[in-house]
Amino acid sequence: MKLAYWMYAGPAHIGTLRVASSFKNVHAIMHAPLGDDYFNVMRSMLERERDFTAATASIVDRHVLARGSQERVVDNILRKDKEEHPDLIILTPTCTSSILQEDLQNFVNRASIISDSDVIFADVDHYQVNEIQAADRTLEQVVRYYLDRCHRQEKWDQFLTDAPSVNIIGIFTLGFHNQHDCRELRRLLRDLDIQINQIIPEGGSVEELKNLPKAWFNLIPYREVGLMTAMYLNKEYGMPYISTAPMGAVDMAEWIRQIQKNVNTLALSSSSKRVDYEPYIDGQTRFVSQAAWFSRSIDCQNLTGKETVVFGDTTHAASITKILVREMGIRVSCAGTYCKHDAEWFKEQIQGFCDEILITDDHAEVGDMIAHMEPSAIFGTQMERHIGKRLDIPCGVISAPVHIQNFPLGYRPFLGYEGTNQIADLVYNSFALGMEDHLLDIFGGHDTKEIISKSLSTDIGLIWNPESRLELSKIPRFAREKVERNTEKFARQKGIETITVEVMYAAKEALNT
Repeated sequence: MKLAYWMYAGPAHIGTLRVASSFKNVHAIMHAPLGDDYFNVMRSMLERERDFTAATASIVDRHVLARGSQERVVDNILRKDKEEHPDLIILTPTCTSSILQEDLQNFVNRASIISDSDVIFADVDHYQVNEIQAADRTLEQVVRYYLDRCHRQEKWDQFLTDAPSVNIIGIFTLGFHNQHDCRELRRLLRDLDIQINQIIPEGGSVEELKNLPKAWFNLIPYREVGLMTAMYLNKEYGMPYISTAPMGAVDMAEWIRQIQKNVNTLALSSSSKRVDYEPYIDGQTRFVSQAAWFSRSIDCQNLTGKETVVFGDTTHAASITKILVREMGIRVSCAGTYCKHDAEWFKEQIQGFCDEILITDDHAEVGDMIAHMEPSAIFGTQMERHIGKRLDIPCGVISAPVHIQNFPLGYRPFLGYEGTNQIADLVYNSFALGMEDHLLDIFGGHDTKEIISKSLSTDIGLIWNPESRLELSKIPRFAREKVERNTEKFARQKGIETITVEVMYAAKEALNT
């Protein structure tokens, strides 16, 4: 647990609530004080949905602190059982209520004796994990609970489906473009003549989880949520899984080839025919995805050598870094992620694709890195977008944490061949183009307010005299901010408080030597 006024990943109970809210007819109860129960508002506002199972707050107040929580928590579980008749009730504390150190598992055991619904306690350490890790753990816990029970009752059907089929694991509410990605994956699998056995947790039913092992293999589009479930199914049921993100033309082809390998391997023990997806890959790459053509166009070649910074979750940051470098010829000065628990995988994936790697969940550290490197464009989260505004550097949003802008009404997947088109558009439109800047300078579009320092430093701003301000205004805008920052950096190093024209030229000379 970390005390901060802004975080890339929220507290653990939000991850648990996202998983519970994604399933059909699953109810979550938070053991929480007032102030921690903002999930329902966030879900309805961002997803623009009304038809979802709202979470309930079992409020911790002064009466609970005096008498203990058991009676109130058990009463809330039984009340929701009678009112909603859910298939499953998940009880979770929040970081705040965890301080009370109450035996919530005992509360669940008591309620389970009376309740008609299944009741489980979210087995998550709220002090050690964040929203992403908690979501991954909760999904695995729910799947394990129902499959283990099915085994005990000997109701498990051990036969695979006749035709090739898959489970898609990790699509859930409040995910970054998850709904659009899911739609694109459905289209791709339909083209490959592969049936979808189940999609969990989004829209899934816990009563159908017993049928997960019927699929031939599992697809994990995002490492952040679903990987623990896939590893459990692989260990207990021998189910193969593909964790490659089908993002970008190169990884898209690799993803389809992995599907082909799994289908052909399992086809040997069934009546299904072997498949060859190479013609499909060729046709989609050349005629559906415009990204391959765009990367050879003069528009994309104009971006060659430009420096960028990439930051986000591991899946999106790693994939976007590889797309920029090997598919578009754009240099990545620094790539980073806030998923510190998956840092080793991230480093392995982007080794050789960027100059520096940054692993941190401190947005101030990211901001200082961007200010130091002064890239031509940023590809990051909403926080990097705000940093870019302060530094006057354009930013394309490529990763959670989500904002209302990440739930567009139009169709904008990041995965699949249509996703390659969306990413190419995002990359190209994120750069400030030279002619655009030139025209804005001619027509006075930029100089509507006084030039201010864009430094993220907390130092008091230096004084520019009128002559130096006039000289600075003569510099084309695309270079003006860089000149300003370099001059101020030079002045601070030399202990100069007032910047004159002479200081500007001295800074230029120092930079060239």
